[in-house]
Amino acid sequence: MDDITSEIARRGFMFVLSSPSGAGKTTLSRLLLDQDDNLQMSVSVTTRPMRPGEEEGKDYFFVEQDKFSQMVANSELLECATVFDYSYGTPEKVVDNALDSGVDVLFDIDWQGTQQLARTRRQDLVSIFILPPSLKELEKRLRNRGSDSDAVIHNRMTKASSEISHWYAYDYVIVNNDLDESLLKIQSILIAERQKRERQQHLTDFIKELLDQDTFS
Repeated sequence: MDDITSEIARRGFMFVLSSPSGAGKTTLSRLLLDQDDNLQMSVSVTTRPMRPGEEEGKDYFFVEQDKFSQMVANSELLECATVFDYSYGTPEKVVDNALDSGVDVLFDIDWQGTQQLARTRRQDLVSIFILPPSLKELEKRLRNRGSDSDAVIHNRMTKASSEISHWYAYDYVIVNNDLDESLLKIQSILIAERQKRERQQHLTDFIKELLDQDTFS
């Protein structure tokens, strides 16, 4: 019997990690990207000015407000939001090119952006919410950064309570008590989601060919 390849092409998915500031999302995202060649970071389009050290197309796609508004009007963005007077959004074409090639795209967005993706592209979405083990620990992590004032930390803690209240809108919830354990859980979710039947392209043709084989020749 001729062997049939066990490697079936698959469609990628949008992989969202959300959390309150200080819960470990940024560190976990960096570790995932470092260890997984089949995962790439989503690059947003923004109207804010480029900062020193940033690169066009790597950190953001930088555009004027008129261009951003046109992209919104033309339904070119998967999700968008205004933060501190600047607009941010995810260009649909860039993401779809990655998904079509079997690459998963990692999103660093809040629950509102996640809900926008869920309304329009639920079949392509996998979402995880990262929780701190306690609010006390969350505040400790924020203070250990040594970069924020008491007022900023207070605002982040206030915002954290609101963000955590939307935990139920996510597919998975992970309590980040131990970084290595949390990373392993996220990687396990990635592995499982990549094997879902609906993401494996040409699976019907593969099975038909498999069943059509003459097992006695």
